[in-house]
Amino acid sequence: MHSTTPNPIVPRLLPWRPQVNLDPTAFLGDPELIQALEKQSTPILCEQDRVLFRQGDPSTGLYILHKGHATLTMRTWSGESVVSLETSAGSILGLPALIANEPYSLTAVAHSGAQFSFISRDDYASLMQTNPMLPLKVLRVLAAEVHSARNAMLHR
Repeated sequence: MHSTTPNPIVPRLLPWRPQVNLDPTAFLGDPELIQALEKQSTPILCEQDRVLFRQGDPSTGLYILHKGHATLTMRTWSGESVVSLETSAGSILGLPALIANEPYSLTAVAHSGAQFSFISRDDYASLMQTNPMLPLKVLRVLAAEVHSARNAMLHR
């Protein structure tokens, strides 16, 4: 006999899903946090568009955007884009994945001419242990991202 019970493992795809519009300012770190992170970072100049990390890749560190722009995108399993936003100088990219020790949940593409810094997982951990005020500043960035995501879901 054929069962009509839906498979709970397979996501149910809607015929149309509106894109979620996140607030790009949610990714901004305060100047003191940026300055502290920069001390442990490696500079990156993007002479052409460059993928910094892909959704699903293991997290290796975070990126700070100093100049220019980057695009963050998130896709469903079927490839449909549900998040796409432009970030600007002062944005910290890859932070949730780094903190949770999880794969990146977004893809970040730096645009030509963008200037970034990269901070490895180990350098980030060392920095957080030596400066007791920084973890609170990091939590503020994460809280802003969560707040932005919740607001976006309310306004879909």
